[in-house]
Amino acid sequence: MAKDDKLKDLMRYDALQQEALRGVVKAALKRAASPEGLPGDHHFYISFRTDAPGVSGPKDLLAKYTDEMTIVLQNQFWDLAPGETFFSVTLKFGGQPKSLAIPYTAVTRFYDPSVQYLLQFTPAEEPDAAPAPAATAVLPPKAERAAKAPPPAGAPEEPKVVSLDQFRKK
Repeated sequence: MAKDDKLKDLMRYDALQQEALRGVVKAALKRAASPEGLPGDHHFYISFRTDAPGVSGPKDLLAKYTDEMTIVLQNQFWDLAPGETFFSVTLKFGGQPKSLAIPYTAVTRFYDPSVQYLLQFTPAEEPDAAPAPAATAVLPPKAERAAKAPPPAGAPEEPKVVSLDQFRKK
């Protein structure tokens, strides 16, 4: 193989990583849906593509947010039901309860401001589309500054290896 040939990721690690991180969202929602509910000050801001396949809700609400919508699960949400491929929840919009069903693949951001925990996802891709960048876990500001070093402009992408030791409590 010539040095200029790009290695092709037949394992689709980017998709596997996104799927694994969507599992974090699912687990957090399952915990919130448990009889104990959200522990402490935890609450979630969840952004999702309203035009993604499988998203359902009142037509007037989805028409108002044609691309993306953010919901907040904090004090007033009902019927939270996290399933294997999607979750459903009832929230009040304009004082009226409205139910939404959201596939995990439609989620673009998951944020818990009580602990500054953020996951960002790329939209689900079509089977023949080019691989999407992997989901990213955004680190707290101090760790984020230590981990970020922007590559020079025009530099070819290199595989990224991150040591988790710098983020462990000592």
